Amino acid sequence: MTPLKTSAWVKDEEAARRRPVPSSELSIASVVSHLRSVEWHWFERSFLGDDSDADPSGGWVLGAEPLAELLDAYDAQCARSRDIVAAHNLDEIEAYAPAGLPLVSLRWIVGHLTEETARHLGHLDLLREAIDGSRGY
Repeated sequence: MTPLKTSAWVKDEEAARRRPVPSSELSIASVVSHLRSVEWHWFERSFLGDDSDADPSGGWVLGAEPLAELLDAYDAQCARSRDIVAAHNLDEIEAYAPAGLPLVSLRWIVGHLTEETARHLGHLDLLREAIDGSRGY
């Protein structure tokens, strides 16, 4: 199960942006946006050293993009990440880390993004269930 499969069922933009858990800022759209942001951050910013401006919100603050655009952007970013991994040795060290943090290997980044995506896929499952009662598995 991927964030694309869990989220693509939503055709109602209001539902995609609704926070079904009142005490939480999470929405399906914000989680997908965040996942795209962290893919870019770790593979392009940290590993390749892309020095373009990062989103200070980590993707959590939404613009007006429809969910379909967010899903397409996430899918494209994941394809870019896969290309980066395929073109490099997993033992290569990232080009950039914030001050005070150690540099890590591409292997570590792949593991970290696997954990990050799994964590947020659980969030997407809960958000979907809160909206329409469906489960993502």
